[in-house]
Formats: sequence, C-alpha cells, structure tokens
Amino acid sequence: MRPNPSSAATHLPFTTEFFTMPTSQEQHIQAATELIARRKSGQQGPRLPEALRPLDLEAGWQVQQEVTRQLAQPVGGWKASVPRTGKLPAAPIYLPTLSREAVCAVAFPAGADTVKVEPELAFVLARDLPPRDQPYSEAEVDAAVGAVHAALEICASRYTDHSGLPFAELLADGIVNNGLWLGPELGAADVAAFALSWQVEGSDLQTADARHPDGHPRAPLYWLANFLRERGMGLKAGQAVITGSYAGLLTLPMGKRTRFDYAGLARFEVEFRSQ
Repeated sequence: MRPNPSSAATHLPFTTEFFTMPTSQEQHIQAATELIARRKSGQQGPRLPEALRPLDLEAGWQVQQEVTRQLAQPVGGWKASVPRTGKLPAAPIYLPTLSREAVCAVAFPAGADTVKVEPELAFVLARDLPPRDQPYSEAEVDAAVGAVHAALEICASRYTDHSGLPFAELLADGIVNNGLWLGPELGAADVAAFALSWQVEGSDLQTADARHPDGHPRAPLYWLANFLRERGMGLKAGQAVITGSYAGLLTLPMGKRTRFDYAGLARFEVEFRSQ
C-alpha cells in the first residue's frame, strides 16, 4: 500500500518543449571532456569557457549524455524531480559512486573534510521500463519498483561556485550529483512527510520536519520513466531512482559516524571518509 499522489503532482508533461537552441556536437564533447577531467583529478574549477557553455536545456542534456559516454561507467541510478519552467531535472548516478557500505568513501572533491548530503528515498527497480511508444501508467511504474530504501544523495559540483549558474550548466554537470549512499529498505510505505532526526558522533541531536518537495516521492519517478522512454533510453532493473531531498542539504564531517532516523521508516548509521 502507498499513499496516492495528488492529481496535480502526477499529471505531468512528458514532452520536450523545454528545448530550443542546439549547439554543436564538438562543443558538447569539449565541455564533457573538461568536466570529466575535473572528476578524475578531484579538483573543482570555474565556469566552462564561454564558447563551451550550454545555452539551453537541450544543450545541457547533450553535454550530460556526452559525459556518460566518455566516462564509460554503468548508470546505477537517476536523480529526478517534477519538471518546472526552465529546468530539466534528470541526471544519471554512476555505479562506481553508489555505495551501500557503512563506511562510504568519497573521492570528490579531493581531500574534503566535510560532505554534503540530502536525505531522500530511493526506488530500486526490479524490472526494466524500456523505451516504447505508449506512455507508462503509474500502476506500471509502481509494479516495476522492487524496493524502497532510505538514501542519502552525495552532493558536489565540478564548478568551484555553482550558485547562480544557469540550470543548463548545472544539468551538464549532473545537477550537483556526486553519488548515492543506499541505506536500508523501508519498514513501511513511502510517505510525503515524516519527522527526521540525525546525530553526528559527539554532537547534539538534530531534527527536521521532513517533507518531499514535490508533494509525493513517486511523482518524479513517474515523470522520469516517461521522459527516458521518449528519449529512447528507459530505466533498468537494479537502478535506484531518487526523487528529491526531504530536508535540504546537510553538511556532515568526514570520519565521524552519523545516526539517522526516518521516523521509524528506517534507522541507520553511516560514516563518510575522504578517499
């Protein structure tokens, strides 16, 4: 059983009406090459050179896809949210950056003494949702979900300062995704709100009224399944889809255990270490 999302959250556009201004494939390749160099070196950098900056969402998407091609790493999951004007909220999570370990190594940025995470839920697929002509219904997407887990998105940008950048440039870099920590399976149905608490080893207990930013955690999943279907990509069994932070961005110290409680939905401990 799960709560039904509101009709406003689920009747979402699956079109690509956002896209307007193409740029050259050579520009996409050069932009992706620079962003990958930063991933591999562990070093952030300034905005891309002006000639390489994606000017619209389609260009940002194409750079992001070129990063995936050049990295040649399996896609272990996706992040998504409900689309809004001027945004295309979809980005891959590469399998080498997905961890289930109690001690999670973070390689980027190199030598960091803190890590930024977002408390989320992850929908792990038990079956493929491949490309096809007919849109997927909510029931079909629900049937493809094998498990729902507590999760922490690991966040970092390849830009030194990503605040204020056009969304197309954020999209090119995977919308600040730096990995995913996949926690335990939920002990109850996924919900839109719960009381969240977390405590860093040796520090005071912190609490927040956790609420999903799109009103229901599955709404972005329904949109993503059909967006990728239209793009000839689809979702695959084993991939984990996160759909938005319940409590914004949390900054945790490296090398200390943090205990999380998703109000009884899940409890877990995790320690992040700079790799």
